[in-house]
Amino acid sequence: MPLNREARLAHMQRAVIGIDVGGTGIKGAAVEFETGSRITSRHRVPTPHGGRPADIVAEVGAMVAAIRAELAESGHDPAADAIGVTLPGVVRQGVIHTAANIDPSWIGTDAAALLREATGSPCLVVNDADAAAYAESALGAARGLPGMTMVLTFGTGIGSGCVYDDALIPNFELGHLQLDGHEDIERYASAKAIEREGITLDEWADRAARYVRHLELLFHPDRFVLGGSISKSSDHYLPFDGVTAPVVPARFRNNAGIVGAARLANPA
Repeated sequence: MPLNREARLAHMQRAVIGIDVGGTGIKGAAVEFETGSRITSRHRVPTPHGGRPADIVAEVGAMVAAIRAELAESGHDPAADAIGVTLPGVVRQGVIHTAANIDPSWIGTDAAALLREATGSPCLVVNDADAAAYAESALGAARGLPGMTMVLTFGTGIGSGCVYDDALIPNFELGHLQLDGHEDIERYASAKAIEREGITLDEWADRAARYVRHLELLFHPDRFVLGGSISKSSDHYLPFDGVTAPVVPARFRNNAGIVGAARLANPA
């Protein structure tokens, strides 16, 4: 006997939507809450030039609509849950307090309110690396592991997130440290430096290893998890020289922010 609509929905995967805003691209998907597996395709558009609030919010609104349409086609309820959205900056109660690789006019902006208006749903706004750290601790490379996990995302910039015994420490921003005469280590050691300066992956790995060794000296984490765009090439540069804590690639690679944002916006 065929199931009615309510029964079909009860047997479906729980689809939650996450959007990850970066300095280069905006990407998003609906994922299954329990596993983080994608239910829809991975949507991606370039971050609008200048990274201004109105332009980014418009792109996020359009992406959410496209993901909802894809969910509806597969029979999922397209608007059942809140939306999780990451931004590259310090976030407190939905308000942006710093802006890295996006326009400074974000500072002081109530991003949660703007995004709610654009998507028609409640939106939880979270730091991008915090979302990645949460995903990797809850479902990924650090799942079930005690102590301190430090998640580093290397892409346009450097993001850092910290989880201790499954508790997320918010706004754990370490990508802008001064180190070895560099006023902002992000510009020197982010994955973007490969393209900007024409250096090799090995040369970048030497820079990243120096940075990670410094973090280990300061915080002594039990492990590092590496995410961001560079994580897909981890077989070519790990382990890092001189780092004694385990360093492993993120399970969700460059999609960890999507998974973490979606789950944080929709707690069990």
